[in-house]
Amino acid sequence: MHKHETKAQGIDLEAAEALIAALQRDLAKVSAGSADLQILEGEVEALRNVLVSPRPKRRRVKEALHDIRAALEHALETVEGEAIRDWPYIAEIGRILGMR
Repeated sequence: MHKHETKAQGIDLEAAEALIAALQRDLAKVSAGSADLQILEGEVEALRNVLVSPRPKRRRVKEALHDIRAALEHALETVEGEAIRDWPYIAEIGRILGMR
């Protein structure tokens, strides 16, 4: 992580980075091929790219977290969702965004 503040106006960037790293590890364990999982992988990669910038914009981090949450919720509705049903990421994203 660059030497920027770990909080971007209320968004814990270190928590977001840890979430992305864990999500990438877990996605690598799930069989590829599903369009929903490919979308999720793309959203995770997009947020990772935002987070590695020298000055991540709060608005973009927040949007990306919302996009990942939506992709996770959608993926849960598919057959492939069984593989990710027990993942804690939706709740963790809510915590990072300040949703209780």
